Amino acid sequence: MAYLTLQQLEELGFKQLGLNVKISDKASIYNADQMEIGDNSRIDDFCVVSGSVKIGRFVHIAPMCLVAGGEPGITFEDFSGLAYGVKVFTQSDDYSGESLTNPTVPAKFKKEKFASVTFGRHVIVGTNSVIFPGVQLAEGCSVGAMALVNKSTQPWGIYVGNPARRFKDRKKDLIELETKLNEEFEHDSI
Repeated sequence: MAYLTLQQLEELGFKQLGLNVKISDKASIYNADQMEIGDNSRIDDFCVVSGSVKIGRFVHIAPMCLVAGGEPGITFEDFSGLAYGVKVFTQSDDYSGESLTNPTVPAKFKKEKFASVTFGRHVIVGTNSVIFPGVQLAEGCSVGAMALVNKSTQPWGIYVGNPARRFKDRKKDLIELETKLNEEFEHDSI
């Protein structure tokens, strides 16, 4: 996988760009001036990232993901990530038939939902899952492959299915590993 050079990243005009950020040269980035990306984060091949997006430290967005932040925005807190093919939306048409749909129709004839999405610390979302507008994925949650997350979650749960439901609790061992990683980075920077 080829990544953009630091100069190429800077030319995109990000609102904020951390250290050691890697973005594939095959990713599509729109509205970079609305995006903040923290240290040691990575966006892989064939991802589309657009709108207001805030990415923390050590965040990974795997190949073929769609991160559509729009105006409401998407926040990825530290150590969160998306597996292959995840789709995240902050905007959706009304599918009930009470209004017209699609982007070619003027807004006054549509009834769209606009709501921000947040991925808490240590949230990981499995392959081909879909995250709906307004969902807040609480700290430590994991979402299984092909889940449809249409409601916010509670901390440290494993969620699976369509629609996603809490299956069981998730272990918190990774918090200790985060502490060790942070200590290592602090030591290396001295």
